[in-house]
Amino acid sequence: MSEAAEKAPKKSWFKGLKAEYKKIIWPDRKSLTKQTIAVVAASIALGIMIKILDVIMTYGIEAIMKL
Repeated sequence: MSEAAEKAPKKSWFKGLKAEYKKIIWPDRKSLTKQTIAVVAASIALGIMIKILDVIMTYGIEAIMKL
């Protein structure tokens, strides 16, 4: 295969990528801030729930092991 034939698909792929990139609708700063706060809050809440379940299971396993 010639070198030119190998480069043609890459060129069209980058053109397609550029066209798709132009279609992106970027959020405004206010919306982005709200979404970021929501993601951080949900992550913290999930982390707390996992920690609570971990502590409960640890005490439960320790109680079973003492029997």
